[in-house]
Amino acid sequence: MDKNMLGTALENVRATTPLVHCITNYVTVNDCANALLACGGSPIMADDENDAPAITQICGGLVLNIGTLNARTVATMHKAGKIAGELGHTIVLDPVGAGASAMRTETAAALIDELPITVVRGNMSEIKALTGAAAATRGVDANPDDAVTDENLAEVAAIVRELAAKLGCVVAVTGAIDLVATADRALAVRNGRPIMGKITGTGCMLDTIIAAYVVANPEHALEATAAAIAGWGLAGEVAEGRLGELDGNASFRTYLIDAAYNMTADQLMNGAQVEEL
Repeated sequence: MDKNMLGTALENVRATTPLVHCITNYVTVNDCANALLACGGSPIMADDENDAPAITQICGGLVLNIGTLNARTVATMHKAGKIAGELGHTIVLDPVGAGASAMRTETAAALIDELPITVVRGNMSEIKALTGAAAATRGVDANPDDAVTDENLAEVAAIVRELAAKLGCVVAVTGAIDLVATADRALAVRNGRPIMGKITGTGCMLDTIIAAYVVANPEHALEATAAAIAGWGLAGEVAEGRLGELDGNASFRTYLIDAAYNMTADQLMNGAQVEEL
């Protein structure tokens, strides 16, 4: 793919400051807001069903993250999602822990069935749970058996394209190697560092960034999603490079958001490791 599109995607986010309504989990909500601000977007959080519909109407994007489910927020997600769909807004779904419990799996499936999702982002275990394939999700983490490697990359890409075709949306699988696919295209992204898994919420934060990128680049949802993922992974690489002898995962979290804030279009174009499969 043309790497210039990655830099353009970031520039469009910074130029338009997309307003994104985030119904996310309460473990990571503050970091999600800060990550979205760092990339150039603007967050707003509303999870009461009497408030969320009005908030959704004024936003360009909606993030639905099922990481800390309860019956109240599930109802809110459906109400907000229906309005976002009617308005043609970007909807990003993160099926956190799908496959770990019946409630999570059924909630993710219902949201997919009832709403015009734009992007589904999850780890491989969660994505397999959505396809109905056997998946042993370890809480909110991917099962090691579901790791995407160079050896199974083509096989996994085919699974992801198949799901994208079934759902009619972009499907993003994040892990050691990230995959972003539509029915007929798949991109592999190789940015990032293992330490990103040592802080809570890097995936949740990425959800909000993807939403901002897609809102700002509506005609190129696949490339915008890949740009968001590559940029976030690249921010992780920069953050790790800043770690000193006494720094740990808390310092890394701060450096990660700083790196996203300071990311330039040229840096993203030159540092992104994205390949068409």
